[in-house]
Amino acid sequence: MKFSIQTRLEDQLPVITLQNETEQVSAEIFTLGGLLNAFIVPVNGKPLNLIDGYANQADARTGFTRAFQSVRLSPFVCRMRAGRFSWMGTQYQVQKTFLGDHAIHGLMYDTSFTIADSQADANGASVTLQGEYRGEDPGYPFPYRVNITWQLLPAATLRVTVQLQHENAFPIPIAEGWHPYFTLGESIDNCTLQFTTNQKMEYDADLLPTGKYIADNRFLSACPLKGIELDNGFVFTEAQPARACVLSNGKITLHILPDEAYPVLQIYIPEHRNSIAIENLSGAPDNFNNGLLLVNLPPQTPASFTTTYQVRVS
Repeated sequence: MKFSIQTRLEDQLPVITLQNETEQVSAEIFTLGGLLNAFIVPVNGKPLNLIDGYANQADARTGFTRAFQSVRLSPFVCRMRAGRFSWMGTQYQVQKTFLGDHAIHGLMYDTSFTIADSQADANGASVTLQGEYRGEDPGYPFPYRVNITWQLLPAATLRVTVQLQHENAFPIPIAEGWHPYFTLGESIDNCTLQFTTNQKMEYDADLLPTGKYIADNRFLSACPLKGIELDNGFVFTEAQPARACVLSNGKITLHILPDEAYPVLQIYIPEHRNSIAIENLSGAPDNFNNGLLLVNLPPQTPASFTTTYQVRVS
């Protein structure tokens, strides 16, 4: 197969396109946020972008806080109650983005990354981005480094791995995740959703976990989404080693395959119902306070998180 990489400047920052020229599949990666803005596959001879993203990086810069499409969530995911938490006896107050009373979607979603490495051969194309959180928000004064590697592989397969490391003198609380909105080219009402867990987190009125779980068996088999509203988190357990989520409209099937570092699947259907957010998270919302699946990352100890996306067109 023939793979290649193209890079262009947009809003004074690089945009990388990984291409499988043989299969006419490509992935567009923004260095702004390190995010996936396009995953294009051929459908009936025409290109279809499976990502509900942005027109360009300038649009992303001004539009991130509208719906946070595709952004990376770190060092906390989803919501943090009142933007406050306590760590090692000290109370912290996050200053960045709030929705109502609560801080949302982390601190690094608009960070600019640099290209550390890129390569293409007959087996695939990849790019590794480097970034750093410098502790600039007083509510999270713990610097850490980030590597993001996007790999385009044969058979319309895309893999992303995030690696974190820090040199603070003590362990730091951290959560990691992605917030992509997927589309199969039509209303989500025409799609089914299936995943390999029935363990739904109970949320309160502010969409923060109560610590309880509810059995929800609807999605253990392919469930039609018409009439269903979702803004819920589900947890993969150790009894469910085959972690998978499948979105399909009968013609296009998207498989989302997180590794064990991503035990939480957050699903959100926006009001327009033209796309669906399927988020792989390392822990629960507000886990700096509730402790649910919180990662306490020791100094100089890398942590990795990987998700694979596979597309099949019939």
